[in-house]
Amino acid sequence: MDSIVTCRGVTKTFGTGELAVNALSQVDLDILQGDFATLAGPSGSGKTTLLNMVGALDHPTNGDVTVDGQSLGALKQSQLSDLRLHKIGFVFQSYNLIPVMSAAENIEFVLELQGIAKSDRRQKSLEALRDVGLEGLEHRRPAAMSGGQQQRVAVARALVSRPAIVLADEPTANLDSKSAGELIDLMLNLNAEHGTTFLIGTHDPRVLERSKRQINMLDGEIESDTRH
Repeated sequence: MDSIVTCRGVTKTFGTGELAVNALSQVDLDILQGDFATLAGPSGSGKTTLLNMVGALDHPTNGDVTVDGQSLGALKQSQLSDLRLHKIGFVFQSYNLIPVMSAAENIEFVLELQGIAKSDRRQKSLEALRDVGLEGLEHRRPAAMSGGQQQRVAVARALVSRPAIVLADEPTANLDSKSAGELIDLMLNLNAEHGTTFLIGTHDPRVLERSKRQINMLDGEIESDTRH
């Protein structure tokens, strides 16, 4: 299968001199098309830093990251922004929805940035909401939705442009057990039915026990990489 993400010798250092700390140390990693992979490990192990490297939100101190065939180190800022917009979907633990916009408008905003025609934006947003089980809630604003529903909108927003990969950082952290279980079911179904590639940073055992591939990190290094 094709690699969606390739990391080679990725190192990220914060600080200088005696205060320098390696958040990542010589990380080599391939995420394949259709993977449902989790980055596991305690706080400070490097999960979020690695997600930031893959998501082109930060640059490695050394090494190279390739996403969907494009080496991030060779791209200008405008090209990195374009890649994030078209190739990468993001799901954060804090949802990051725009409070004054409805569920559909939050999803359409991404499509508007991509230059999609208004008539097509609404159709695509409704399809995305249907995919995550929120059909009929397109007019609700975030404040009128539960945490689980808001996170589903965030997943729909991440998926609406059919990105090469979806990156999720602790997506269940603010959810109760029922909502977390439903979100995991949803992401697994999207992975199975649409072949959506997921890379999820988490220490939530509810997510880890159902992942298809678990990448364990400690002190900025990959300790183990196991497929289930």
